[in-house]
Amino acid sequence: MAVVTVPTHSKRIEGEGDVADFLRPYGIRYERWPLEDRCNPDASNDEILAAYAPEIEKLKVEGGYVTADVINVTPETPGLDAMIEKFNKEHIHTEDEVRFIVKGRGLFHIHPQNGDEVFSIEMNAGDWISVPAGTKHWFDFCHERTIRAIRLFQDKAGWTPHYVEAGVHEAYLPVCWGPSFISPTTPRVNPAVTL
Repeated sequence: MAVVTVPTHSKRIEGEGDVADFLRPYGIRYERWPLEDRCNPDASNDEILAAYAPEIEKLKVEGGYVTADVINVTPETPGLDAMIEKFNKEHIHTEDEVRFIVKGRGLFHIHPQNGDEVFSIEMNAGDWISVPAGTKHWFDFCHERTIRAIRLFQDKAGWTPHYVEAGVHEAYLPVCWGPSFISPTTPRVNPAVTL
């Protein structure tokens, strides 16, 4: 289930309803979709699209989406570092960014237009999100560097990132890395040494 973090206020929001309520004023839609009873997350792309066809067709009607696909990212994905570099810098799109996480996890950072603080949304398997066109954001892979997601597009050309000058992304860590991530600027403490 998704977790929202507002780092400057040490605020953490969990639970489907609370997350959806927090995101709604920013125009971001969030839902939980069924997983295990619907499709094996390791099924073929076509099987996954078929399993979620009712939701996909509903979204196509509601949002004018014309195509859906499945993206598969693992540590072995060719050009993974270049892919990460493309999306972990603050940018916008000219169409909505719509994702349903089938497997793995990742982190959307949102930089609201209204001056509110940057917040992150850790997306996990079963989470569906729609980030409106023009929303300043960036995406980090978690330390597993694995994600499988259904994507919907109004026009694939519209999904091109348009980078924000002087983006704030460098000031924020990919927090879903959790305890396995140690910032290079964090002093290392040897627990065997007593002071």
